[in-house]
Amino acid sequence: MLINLHVKNLALIDEADVFFDEGLNILTGETGAGKSILLGSINLALGAKASRDMLGKHGDYASVELLFQVDDSTVSALAAKDIFVTDNQVLISRKFTENRNIMKINGENVTLATVRDITSLLIDIHGQHEHQSLIYPANHLKILDRYARHELKAAMKNYVGLYNDYRELEGKLGEFNMDEEERKRTLDFLEYEINEIEAANILPGEDESLEAQHRRAKNSRRIADALGEAEECINADSGENAISLIGRAYKAVSEVVQYDAAIEGLSSQLSDIESLVSDFGRDLSSYIADLEFDEEEYSKLEERLDIINNLKAKHGGSIESVLAALESKRQKYDFLNEYEYNRKKVTEELENAHNKLVKAAEQIREIRKKSALQLEGEIRQALLELNFLSVDFKIDFKPLEKPSATGMDHVEYLISVNPGEEPKPLAKVASGGELSRIMLAIKTVLADQDEIDTLIFDEIDTGISGRTAQMVANKLDRISASRQVICITHLPQIAAMAKKHFGIIKSIKDNKTVTSITELDYEGSVMELARMLGGDMITDTAVSNAKELKKYTP
Repeated sequence: MLINLHVKNLALIDEADVFFDEGLNILTGETGAGKSILLGSINLALGAKASRDMLGKHGDYASVELLFQVDDSTVSALAAKDIFVTDNQVLISRKFTENRNIMKINGENVTLATVRDITSLLIDIHGQHEHQSLIYPANHLKILDRYARHELKAAMKNYVGLYNDYRELEGKLGEFNMDEEERKRTLDFLEYEINEIEAANILPGEDESLEAQHRRAKNSRRIADALGEAEECINADSGENAISLIGRAYKAVSEVVQYDAAIEGLSSQLSDIESLVSDFGRDLSSYIADLEFDEEEYSKLEERLDIINNLKAKHGGSIESVLAALESKRQKYDFLNEYEYNRKKVTEELENAHNKLVKAAEQIREIRKKSALQLEGEIRQALLELNFLSVDFKIDFKPLEKPSATGMDHVEYLISVNPGEEPKPLAKVASGGELSRIMLAIKTVLADQDEIDTLIFDEIDTGISGRTAQMVANKLDRISASRQVICITHLPQIAAMAKKHFGIIKSIKDNKTVTSITELDYEGSVMELARMLGGDMITDTAVSNAKELKKYTP
């Protein structure tokens, strides 16, 4: 469950530290006090998009922290996603400025995608307008599949694999869109390119070797001049060269070694230098003797390099890419050369894949229909508990003509709230208040399946009042007996059920508008209920009614 919410410098909130409890946690406040900011802060910590206007005026950064206490099964599920937990607690934090955004789980930096991935293990949030999603049948299949996810898991995994194969074959068949004339033109061009590359007979690394040879040949005159000057210095025939000078130095030093043993090291070094210079002189003379410029050989080098560089420019910039292009063109040539045979083969493979996919979709449909009967009954019962005096709830199936990523079923929820009327699509018969209650019923049924510890409802009571409001309150109270419920509400019937009641108040502090969140004691809760019952003028009657509400709540 969610133990603590800590918010700093977010919109109108300077700093808030809220400790939630098990059971039903209620948040109330006047319109515009900042109830939506509170839920928004939770969504931000769970990976929702942050906008610049969320940054408050109480500092240069905003931060949100959520601390969850989780059971061992959730610890295992998190570990499977490489999130490791100690002491069964998960701390999710988010800190952002205008330019930076940092997410952490238990102190370790993570991505927004990682946080979003684990959210479903920790909490289920019903936003203010989420019930409106029920008017779109596309969402109905998602709800059914979530309800039946355990039974569907293996069948859906098999279907997804087959569907991917099917889509790949569809793509291959789509390549067979040439007429005969275009096919022949493409074959001729491919043949030309293949012959051009094959005729070059290039080898990996050949360009680097040729470029080195070309560079040497092109600069042979400069090399000869430089090495000739070096040779003159080392072993010129006339005058004193390096070898003779080092020899004289060695002779002079060796003659006095006998007088001081320390000079022996200098003598040894000169001996080594003399040997090195002599060896260098011989190697240098040998290189110069072999150095010659061959005009014909140079021309062949340039011609070969032109061929290779021309192919590289056409096919990716390297010999490796040229060879890869050759292999690709050979395959395409073979493919087009046997075009009709290949098209027939892919068509047959696609037909077989389609047949397998249809069978897999039929297996999924059977599982869905079986689960749909159970879901219908559970939602129908939940709706009766939410003051639908007469309700008929159906899940209608229609087969799709073509396979989709989720199967071959079109699913739509139908409802009738008047005896004798046939069930019709939700969008045609359900009001806003009815949609809210239907979504609440669905959420409670799914919560039992998901075993999510924490449910958040943001004004689930939209469009309802009177006896219906009391029944919604009773429903939330029953749900909170087995899991944590955090509910933002404007109805006193629901607020009176609170195990913990928080008041959200907007005020002026240091000439700035701020929103504060306070845990209310019994007296504070009664006064807040009285405000909700009577408006700005809190009368004795309103206070008395508030106490009556508190008195008769479970």
